[in-house]
Amino acid sequence: MNLEIVSPEATLFNGEVTSVAVPGLNGEFEMLNNHAPVVSILKSGYVKIKGDIQLDQVNQGKFIKKDKCYWLEINSGTIEMKNNKVIVLAE
Repeated sequence: MNLEIVSPEATLFNGEVTSVAVPGLNGEFEMLNNHAPVVSILKSGYVKIKGDIQLDQVNQGKFIKKDKCYWLEINSGTIEMKNNKVIVLAE
């Protein structure tokens, strides 16, 4: 599935991933390929990305790599998943 993470300043990531977990208002939830459509508000926490991804030099320092995952700390945001495309608008 395709994941795009956008902040007010720039696009932080755009590429293919295996899964993405996000901090929803009612707890963390994970989306895999062919997940049902969803729109949700995100709270402070980490977006956890699994997959063989490549980060560009500019945004690489914003991500933490651990346990074969990439973690991005956010303060809040929204997420939409539809047709195997996930868009995270993060602050």
